[in-house]
Amino acid sequence: MISVNREAKKIVDHMVDNSDKLNIDVLEIENGTTILDCGIKAKGGMQAGKLLSEICMGGLGEVSFTQMSICECDGDDDGCCSRNFHAMNVVVDQPLIGCMASQYAGWSISIGKFFALGSGPARALALREKLFEDLKYKDESDVAILVLETSKMPEAEVADYIAEKCGVKSEDLYILVAPCASVAGSIQISARLVETGMHKMHEIGFDIGSVVSGFGVCPIAPIAKNDLEAMGRTNDCILYGGRTWYNVDCEDDEIGKMIEKVPSDSSKDYGMPFLEIFEKYNRDFYKIDPLLFSPADITINNMRTGNNFHAGNVNIDVLRKSLGVD
Repeated sequence: MISVNREAKKIVDHMVDNSDKLNIDVLEIENGTTILDCGIKAKGGMQAGKLLSEICMGGLGEVSFTQMSICECDGDDDGCCSRNFHAMNVVVDQPLIGCMASQYAGWSISIGKFFALGSGPARALALREKLFEDLKYKDESDVAILVLETSKMPEAEVADYIAEKCGVKSEDLYILVAPCASVAGSIQISARLVETGMHKMHEIGFDIGSVVSGFGVCPIAPIAKNDLEAMGRTNDCILYGGRTWYNVDCEDDEIGKMIEKVPSDSSKDYGMPFLEIFEKYNRDFYKIDPLLFSPADITINNMRTGNNFHAGNVNIDVLRKSLGVD
């Protein structure tokens, strides 16, 4: 059986051994838990962001850097009116496990004044989310790896809680941290675009067990001056710039019934930068239409029939406004 924690531990070991090259800090706190700071006090960087993203996917996905061309005019893109964005490719061949059982940020960690959303392999040990009843996956590992999007370092009390829920010793817990407004943090959020498509398909009732592999390309948000602005930019990269492709094995009508509901443009809140939407609802996430949280563009190839399905498109106008590029 695939163990996302054991697979991710291989990447963690590499990061520890190469911490100076990666501009990260490795700290052992009082209870023996190891913290990898990828962007709070440490500078971090692009390679740290790549590895952080791959840890989120339990070692089952790969990230590479590229550029993304988006046409700025109507009609066919002949190259004369394209805007190039700093971007990444994400590929994963076990998306149900790598994306949903590991990468999805579904574990709310709230201890005292500390709060963060947890993603990564440790979720598949703790099983704190109802989602795992549908996934039917449970990891078995004596080490636990968790990624926290936070600007505050977790203390021993937080680490002990996480270790207890995962059924491991505190000294066998590894926590990686990066705020949204950091290089590594920005990269690991854009790397979620395949996962956001998987999550959306699951939410609208599609059998994501039929998804064999996923691929995506997404702009990487320029680093903002604070986490609030960074949250807006990073979300917009997926909602308005993320392109995804999936290989599935099912009947065509199952795809046809849901494909138009997957992209972000199926939401009533689509069409303005995420930060404006957030302010519109007085910074209450739960008032935002949940159908918004998905990639801009999706293509599905049905391996059973050979047919292809497509919905959505990128929105360069919102991207330019959000990212502050001319």
